[in-house]
This record gives sequence, C-alpha cells and structure tokens, in this order.
Amino acid sequence: MEENVEVIEKEEVKENKKEKKNKYQEQIKVLEDKVKELEDKNIRVTAEMVNSLRRKEEENNRLMKYASESLILDILSTIDNFERALSVKSDNADIENYQKGFDMIYQNLVNTLNKYEVKEIECLGLEFDPTYHQAVMTDHVDGKKENEIIEVLQKGYTYKDKVIRPAMVKVNN
Repeated sequence: MEENVEVIEKEEVKENKKEKKNKYQEQIKVLEDKVKELEDKNIRVTAEMVNSLRRKEEENNRLMKYASESLILDILSTIDNFERALSVKSDNADIENYQKGFDMIYQNLVNTLNKYEVKEIECLGLEFDPTYHQAVMTDHVDGKKENEIIEVLQKGYTYKDKVIRPAMVKVNN
C-alpha cells in the first residue's frame, strides 16, 4: 500500500509540475505578445518622431528662406513710386536734378533687391502665363499673336524661386 501511495504521490507531483509548466508557458506567451506589441509601438513612435522632426526642419528652412518676403513686398511699392516719379519728363533743371537723385536711389534699391534674389518678371512681347502674369485688360492689336502681352501695367517680381507679385498685364486677344 505504501508503494501505491508513493506512486500516486509521484504522479501527483508530475501532474503539478506539468500544470505549473503549462501555466508558465502561458505566462511566457502573454509576456512575449506584450513585448512584441511594445516593440511595434516603439517603432511607430520613433518613426513618428523622426517624421515630425523632418517636417519641422523643412518648415524652418522654408521660413528662413522666405523670411524677408513681407519686407520686400513693402519695398516694391516704393520702387513703383520711384518709377512713376522717374517717368515724368520735364525741361526744368531743378526737376531734372531731383530726378537724377531719385534715379540714384532707385538704382540702389534695385541693386539691393537683386542682391537678395528679387528679380523682375519679363513680360512684354511674351505669351501670357498665369503663373507669372495677371491679365487685367485685353485689347486687339494687329500684327501681335493671340495671348501675347502688349502692355505691362505693373511689374511682377520673383523672390528666389517664388512669385511674390505677378505682373499685371494687358493681353492681345
């Protein structure tokens, strides 16, 4: 009888070991799944951070590249006024002297804008392009092609690689 009890006890111990082993294997499986889930989450968060930093850097670069745009737009109205003042023709020596001074200031402003990559958009005689031109009038002139710019009403400008003010033009139809 003692042998039977011993055999039964050994079998019970084996059973308990199997149950514990199964229980540990289940816990290991749950923990492995949790580790996998956390690794995936870590990869996604890392990728999101890298993308966020890249977008922020691109935005900062764009802001730095065009930081002077509003100042340049304000200066362009001054350039327009100088051009109007210089277009007045007079025989009066005093006015001519003022115009020479205005011309020097105007040339200085134009050179400064060129230094900062502000360029006038060429228009006259070219085909209308809505990217660079704004048609505000149309007219018909014999000998000119259709959609050819026949008059520039206000000069347009680019700043670096961006149109900051399209040229206002009269187009042949």
